[in-house]
Amino acid sequence: MHKQTGKVYLVGAGVRDIAYLTLKGQQLLEKAEVLIYDALVDSQFLALVTADCLKIDVGKRGGKPSTPQSKINQLLVAYCCQGKQVVRLKSGDPLIFGRSREEIEALNQAGCDFELVPGISSALAAPLLAGIPLTDKYLSRCFTILSAHQPEALDWEALARLDTLVILMGGRNLEKIVTFLQQQGKSPQTPIAIIRHCGSSEQRIWRGTLTDIVEKTAGVALTPTVMVIGEVVNLQDQFQKQIQNQGLPLEGKTILVTRAAQQSSQFSQMLQQQGARVIEMPALEIIPPSSWQDLDNAIANLRDFQWLILTSSNGVEYFLKRLASQGKDLRSLAGIKIAVVGKKTAAVLKRHGLQPDFIPPNFVADDLVANFPEAVARKKILFPRVETGGREVLVQELNSQGAQVVEVAAYQSACPPQINPTALAALQNEEVDVVTFASSKTARNFEQLLTQAINGESLNLLNSICIASIGPQTSQACLKLWGRVDVEAKEYTLEGLTQAIVEWGNVK
Repeated sequence: MHKQTGKVYLVGAGVRDIAYLTLKGQQLLEKAEVLIYDALVDSQFLALVTADCLKIDVGKRGGKPSTPQSKINQLLVAYCCQGKQVVRLKSGDPLIFGRSREEIEALNQAGCDFELVPGISSALAAPLLAGIPLTDKYLSRCFTILSAHQPEALDWEALARLDTLVILMGGRNLEKIVTFLQQQGKSPQTPIAIIRHCGSSEQRIWRGTLTDIVEKTAGVALTPTVMVIGEVVNLQDQFQKQIQNQGLPLEGKTILVTRAAQQSSQFSQMLQQQGARVIEMPALEIIPPSSWQDLDNAIANLRDFQWLILTSSNGVEYFLKRLASQGKDLRSLAGIKIAVVGKKTAAVLKRHGLQPDFIPPNFVADDLVANFPEAVARKKILFPRVETGGREVLVQELNSQGAQVVEVAAYQSACPPQINPTALAALQNEEVDVVTFASSKTARNFEQLLTQAINGESLNLLNSICIASIGPQTSQACLKLWGRVDVEAKEYTLEGLTQAIVEWGNVK
């Protein structure tokens, strides 16, 4: 038997915004079996891996317990030797203050295959995103990048003569940096900019001179930050205007997206393209039904049905997988017409090579009955659906018109055991501007998870947060739970919800 060959990819995540991840980095994350990641890697990157990918946080946090480098090395070697495809995700670029040497040496000693994948270093991205050029024909013929984690070990006499300095990991030593440079002859009026959380909605910039920057940042946590010291800092006003003109409608907004645990991050990517920072919170777990018996019986008698109704992408996936497990393929559906609710459901169906015969105009189940293309009297209709908690109106209306609707459980949607800790922290720290719901069940599960986590009512945490709903039924659930809905999509799709949030952002 051929033994699977493992490989480790040391991937640079770039800065915090996923938009700056390389295409190769994204492709590797989507195929990763094991993800070993750093502290500065934002949660939105974790959404790119599959649900069954093992995720291991080995982040090094200043002043807090962290994973020893030797342990990280052991993890990389161990999983590679098990034949796994391992992504070692590092913030910025893996070879710029990334401690990759120790990991590569360990992989080489163990005979493990590895590959380096570049990322955009914050040393380059932070000045650019702040509108500060590192080189200029007149003001900066060169720049150097340095870590000031141990400032006493650096040659400040040489550094003071350079046009532009880019300093990483120097926030806790700002006063020493300023003192050393002035002692070596750097003008006290030399401009300095300090950029925190570059490339995210939390980005903040402080500007001053070597004389006053310590006072201007007194009491501020300067980690993680990038410092730029040199005359080019004064060009920021000119360059920043151009950057501001390129602003996106959701720039500076943090949006909490509730979704199924296995769901793709397509909606998150739409919001990120509009400038939002997205935090994903699994609020549903999609699992097989408690019994396959009813679905298997229906599949065995497909010739008895004239219509198949599918109202979710989960229904499509589970029905077709079960069809295949029973030794049948798409030819078994040749004599059956298919009706679907929603663009996404139709898109998933088409990916499997099937074309729906009917899609209601407003993408909701109620419209399916009102606009059905033919009389349903004496028609036998198969409806694979969620086991509990689904819409009853659709079945009632069709039956009232003389149809025989056979409902079968194709999957279950359960509430996760606990709330995502990143999402909870963002809510408690008042970082969230919008929370989105694409179904009534995600709204109810969100309320359950949040109330369970804080041991009380969720209403207070949501007081200042915009509640965004995909459509009328989801809005009804939100009104029942929290007494309000601030945004409702006009078109009941994820694209429509994105547009509604953008319109809200423009007004804000």
